Amino acid sequence: MDALRSIMHGGEVVLIYYFFLLNGVYLFLSLVAFWDIHEHLLRNIYGGFEQFSRSPLTPPVSVIVPAYNEAVSIALTVNNLLHLDYMRYEVVIVNDGSTDGTLEELLKVFRLELDPVPVEMPLPTANIRGVYRSTAHHNLTVVDKENGGKSDALNAGLGLARYPYFCSIDADAVLEADALQRVMRPVLESAYRVIAVGGIIRVANDCGIEKGRVTEVRLSRAVLPVFQVIEYFRAFLCGRTGYSRFNALMIISGAFGLFERELVVAVGGYRRGTVGEDMDLVTRLHAHMREQGIRDYRVEFVPDPVCWTEVPSSVKVLTRQRRRWQRGLLEVLSEHPRMLFNPRYGALGLFAYPFLFLFEGWGTLLEAFGYLLFVFGWASGSLNADFMVAFLVVSILCGTLLSLTGVILGEMTPHPYPRLLDWLRLSAFAVIENLGYRQLVTVLRFWGTLDFVLNKGEWGSMERRGLAHRR
Repeated sequence: MDALRSIMHGGEVVLIYYFFLLNGVYLFLSLVAFWDIHEHLLRNIYGGFEQFSRSPLTPPVSVIVPAYNEAVSIALTVNNLLHLDYMRYEVVIVNDGSTDGTLEELLKVFRLELDPVPVEMPLPTANIRGVYRSTAHHNLTVVDKENGGKSDALNAGLGLARYPYFCSIDADAVLEADALQRVMRPVLESAYRVIAVGGIIRVANDCGIEKGRVTEVRLSRAVLPVFQVIEYFRAFLCGRTGYSRFNALMIISGAFGLFERELVVAVGGYRRGTVGEDMDLVTRLHAHMREQGIRDYRVEFVPDPVCWTEVPSSVKVLTRQRRRWQRGLLEVLSEHPRMLFNPRYGALGLFAYPFLFLFEGWGTLLEAFGYLLFVFGWASGSLNADFMVAFLVVSILCGTLLSLTGVILGEMTPHPYPRLLDWLRLSAFAVIENLGYRQLVTVLRFWGTLDFVLNKGEWGSMERRGLAHRR
């Protein structure tokens, strides 16, 4: 019994240190985010978006959209992308071997004509069957290719893109009309070379959407999407804003991100065979710049609601998504072990990579062990009841504080939830998520870790309801 109590005490000590380090870093990033977003909002008071988007000196952008079986909504998606508020840009749709008539829908709606297929492409891809240009829209190109996956489709789009910067966008995402203006602003204003910019992803479930535009911001009536609203606010506005401040941002969401095209081609484009192609690309860009001895570059984050997406509304789909995310994270971390505590990579090697490796990545094993320790200790009577109650209370308070921080930051940025009831629900869910939802996510991350260790798992279908025609 004494040996058991010693083991339990040792486990308690490890969990306490882990807990305070984890939440201490989150709190630090949140404080940095408050300052950074405050500065960002002050700059926005003076506007300037329309002026530089209309300037002939503003770099043009290629918008690349990989599409697989998107026949139902692809025409509306493309039409909306063709009406973004930006002077010089093109839209490149890559039909990745769809079997539902996606190409036929594009041919019918946008009056496409065959164009010569390039003899050489800068990046290897699956066979390109045809390239089409629209006779109705001078800036629309459609690439038809054999199925090769999202990374392969993006690489094909890169090969056909004409402009120095490109945006990768999911085919089912909904962009604000001023999205390109906002995401290009750091490129134009920074004193450094900005090689990539990410924007915030907002939850569109139950929002009012007409003709592919968000017309009314509403909080979902379902439980799971509300939890994810809080998660997204916390992850993007607290985490990614904080990392960006130190040029240590390792991920830009695949749903919407801006990149320097030639640099992406130079590092080999998107890596095929990984489920975390977005994080993988950003990490390789950092590695390339640092290993070339280049320090005066930036990977930025823009805290404006530029992209809306549908999140899982069922545990089944959430399970697939979180297992995939966790496996993708561990795949990327395993590809770059030289970054761990390596000053050559700056704040990325000394702070961001170690934190992701020890806490977000493999830390899920310790979290799962902690829950098992509590259950076993409670059942055997060897757990200190006072310690358990105190730890539970502090955990809930810290989790609630961090979640409320994310919600407050979300309400500070454009397109806040307009109803008081929405704010009250978000505040309540910031407490409730600590009593079941976070434990569920820990289990799913643990499952994803096992997928990585056992080299199993697949992309999985999101089974979305669809946003294009929702009102």
